[in-house]
Amino acid sequence: MPSALLTRRFYALDVPSGAGWAIDYARTDPATPGGTAVFRTKPATLIAPEDALPGRDATMPIEGVHPVLARPIVPPFPDGAEHAFFGMGCFWGAERSFWTTPGVLVTAVGYQGGQTPNPTYHEVCAGRTNHTEAVLVAWDPRDVTFESLLRTFWEGHDPTQGMRQGNDVGTQYRSAIYATTDEQLRQAETSRDNYQRALAAAGHGAITTEIRGGAGGEPTGGALVGGAIPFYYAEPDHQQYLHKVPHGYCGHGETGVSCPVGLVDVG
Repeated sequence: MPSALLTRRFYALDVPSGAGWAIDYARTDPATPGGTAVFRTKPATLIAPEDALPGRDATMPIEGVHPVLARPIVPPFPDGAEHAFFGMGCFWGAERSFWTTPGVLVTAVGYQGGQTPNPTYHEVCAGRTNHTEAVLVAWDPRDVTFESLLRTFWEGHDPTQGMRQGNDVGTQYRSAIYATTDEQLRQAETSRDNYQRALAAAGHGAITTEIRGGAGGEPTGGALVGGAIPFYYAEPDHQQYLHKVPHGYCGHGETGVSCPVGLVDVG
């Protein structure tokens, strides 16, 4: 069994409590018997960028191939591949949603959208980096469209929950799409508007998904840096976690609302 710290929400870092901090609890992964839930506090809102942890220069040591897709999880990706990044709560289940999608070439999990360079899992979960848990998805556009991946994204979680996803509370669980091209950004924003209408018709609230462009960058060890939103690979234990522990924790809560036909069409 991997050393995957199978206590999904147990943190070594102590953080202060007070106004603006939300109560969350550590839950032991169902694959590990005898675990105990413990309560702790962490911020329910993003902190000021200047208050983020300083991080480090050393990148995460990442190597090997994807155990399902049989390709390296670090660039270079296959010729002609496109890639983008998605945050939809706990990255364990989010990654599995994409690696099971035909046409996807590579997936990996990491931290993105905040200020701390090369953070650790515990730092991100303490709410002191402003990162969200993100999934890198590389795909062959001849076999799957970005629109299809957006459907997987929107239908695979509840994008109206702000800084949480189901029972998982904290800024690292916020919904996000980080695009690497202008066309991806356009489609992401259009799909949000179209899906919002479908959600509203079903009685759901406003989408809170963060959508930004300029993501990614050049590979530097266990990171993709140089773009506006660097992606920092998570620790090896977290990569393809639900392949290693098939019955492990997955905290997503879908809305049950299907995406409309013409998801990325303006209208």
